[in-house]
This record gives sequence, structure tokens and C-alpha cells, in this order.
Amino acid sequence: MTDLLTIGQVAERSGVAASALRYYEAQGLVSASRTGGGARRFPRSVLRRLAFIRAAQNVGLSLPEIRTALATLPEGRTPSARDWARLSQGWRDRLDAQIEALVQLRDGLSSCIGCGCLSLTRCRLSNPGDVAGEGGPGARWLSPALRRVPPVSNAG
Repeated sequence: MTDLLTIGQVAERSGVAASALRYYEAQGLVSASRTGGGARRFPRSVLRRLAFIRAAQNVGLSLPEIRTALATLPEGRTPSARDWARLSQGWRDRLDAQIEALVQLRDGLSSCIGCGCLSLTRCRLSNPGDVAGEGGPGARWLSPALRRVPPVSNAG
């Protein structure tokens, strides 16, 4: 059995679409060698690297943040359990903030929508006189941890 996998084999084994694999390669997150005909061949270790990328995306990291984390590994090697522990330690605060924000959002949903007006512009309880609108566009009272744009994934 070879240590090199085709893009189709990697896509099947990892659950990451071939188009996403090509994109990740272009972004410097994974690397592949080429056959004489130009076909990509990935080392088997790319499967662990893709699992790391998916886990980091689930934490809420952007691809540039993931690339930065992976760049701290010697010679671009695949993350080990020890690497994961070291890198993910810095993400705990981010996760804690997201959890706290989600709890606040959950606990506030029924009080806002429960009145039936469904309008923060006209709501006399939550937003009298549209004071939130004076702060600019967007969800002004939504926790900053929840205002982040979700990571874009080509995997589908």
C-alpha cells in the first residue's frame, strides 16, 4: 500500500470536498506532490492535518488563523496530540466567551420575542426610540463573540 493518496481518496477518507482540498492547498494549509501528469498526491498524514483544520474551524478560527497555527509546527509537519494541546490552549478563552454569549442569547430570546412585537425598532422594552440604531448597523446588543462572521468552508 502506498503512502500517497489521490485527491479522491483524501476527499473520501476526510469528508472534505476535492474543491476544498485544492483551495486549502492554494492557501498553504496542506501540500501535495504532483505526478508526471500533474495529478495531486497527498501524504497519508494530510488526513490528520485536515482533522486539525476542521476542529479549529469548529472552534471558530478563520483559515488565516489556522495557517498561522500550523506554521508554528516544525517543517510544516502534521500536528500531534501534544501540538493540539499547546495550540488549543489559547483557544479556550475564545470558546468560553462564545459559550457565555450563547447562554446570554438563549436566556434573552424568550423575553424579547415573547412580547410578540418582533421589532427592535419599535420595541418599548428592549429598544425604546431605536437607541440601538444610533450605535450603527448590525446587531448592536449581540455579544461580540457572536458577531463574528462564520468561517467559510468549501467542504459541503
